[in-house]
Amino acid sequence: MAVKSPYITSSGYQDLRKELAQLWKKRRRVVKILAAAAAEGDRSENAEYIYRKKQLREMDRRIRYLQKRLPELKSIDNPPGETGRIFFGAWVTLEDESGREVTYRIVGADEFAPQKNWISVDSPMARALLGKALDEEIRVQTPSGKKELLVLEISYQHPLEE
Repeated sequence: MAVKSPYITSSGYQDLRKELAQLWKKRRRVVKILAAAAAEGDRSENAEYIYRKKQLREMDRRIRYLQKRLPELKSIDNPPGETGRIFFGAWVTLEDESGREVTYRIVGADEFAPQKNWISVDSPMARALLGKALDEEIRVQTPSGKKELLVLEISYQHPLEE
């Protein structure tokens, strides 16, 4: 597995801390339910017991990951000094060859969200964008082939908040 960059937005860092706290609370409830299911007798055919053991393993795996990852992360709170170029945390509006526009946000590997068009700083698209300025063209290899894109807009605030 490739090493993930340590950068994360401050809101992403807070979300991971909240997730860890919620997992610990939920884990306590699951342990109580598991203990009650175990007290019912034969565990080999006890669906509740089997399900809760699996749920506990998944939660413990995520808790271990977060406990290891959170201290490694570097929260980026402020926009860079040069806001005319694309760096971590930027909202970038691009135009493809057909004139279609799309806006991406470059975020940390632990907070990327394809449904929001948030891309990991480690992704090929983000690596192609980093350091570029307004009206620059980029070429990037995507799963659907090579694309040429034009940088239309760069912002360090959510486009709807401006």
